[in-house]
Amino acid sequence: MAGWTKDEIVIADGTKVPAQMPVIISASRSTDVPAFYADWFMERLKAGYVKWFNPFNGLPLYVGFKEARLIVFWSKNPAPMLANLDELDKLFPNYYFQYTLNDYYAEKIEPRVPEVDKRVATFKALSERLGRDRVVWRFDPLILTDALTVSRLLEKIERLGDRIAPLTSRLVFSFIDIAAYKKVAANMARGGVRAREFLADEMEEIAAGIGKLVKGWGISAGTCGEIRDLDRYGVEHNRCIDDRLIMKCFSHDRVLMDFIGAKCVSGKPLFGEPDKWILDGYRKDGGQRKACGCIMSKDIGEYNTCPHLCHYCYANTNSATALANRDRHLACPHAETITGK
Repeated sequence: MAGWTKDEIVIADGTKVPAQMPVIISASRSTDVPAFYADWFMERLKAGYVKWFNPFNGLPLYVGFKEARLIVFWSKNPAPMLANLDELDKLFPNYYFQYTLNDYYAEKIEPRVPEVDKRVATFKALSERLGRDRVVWRFDPLILTDALTVSRLLEKIERLGDRIAPLTSRLVFSFIDIAAYKKVAANMARGGVRAREFLADEMEEIAAGIGKLVKGWGISAGTCGEIRDLDRYGVEHNRCIDDRLIMKCFSHDRVLMDFIGAKCVSGKPLFGEPDKWILDGYRKDGGQRKACGCIMSKDIGEYNTCPHLCHYCYANTNSATALANRDRHLACPHAETITGK
């Protein structure tokens, strides 16, 4: 990716290899690292690098952590990561979670995700430890079926939000894209889920409902990767790798502030006022979709490695491949890559 510095690193066998040196690590849009690869990830942090395979050409790439200042975790079940947080705080204290907590348990659309109460308990544990801003609630994607109507989805969001809203400051959602992703359509068909795309008026109805809910909860809302403007309902375009959130939570890290283009507007120390920060510029991630608001990061996950086996998954080609890759990892858990290659 343009913008990352490059350097040589020494890998386990003593060989020197070229590596990208990103500032922000995404772990990961491609698989659930906290749920299934937490110990592996911690080992790789201590080793100082990871080996990653480009999903488009299959070529290997080394990613070094020497210049990294922030990790963004993506997970549906970060409970296994909780045991690593003490060590993570010592090694790499700048991180936050994008926590997808849907309620499709009765519909069996997420067949290997723990029950809702357990995931809420994990959300609570993370929020109490890290603070509300560093645990972002995602109800993602929103799915329409004969049983999952707009009103039913809003009921689910409200029921969960009444429990989650005191523990977070933001709700992120998206509308399922079926036609745009062949893997999504195939996985839905295999799972027996008869879903359809949202119509424009249904998107508006959802946004209006969510806008009212978040106003009552006192949190904000944003859409992930959606082109439609829903600002009039109090729903903005989200940045999941978010320079605004980074500036709010990690302004003590001046290197990170320089990277995201944040400038300090000094407070008044004599009066106990903290430094104030403003953003000057926007480093959009050119490798993401046009409607994606994320700033630059390097994802270190791999497709076809998530055993949650959610029927709407865009990252797994099929369940058998994902489970086989998980088995390869378990057979070689200390490898440079997730899959043990």
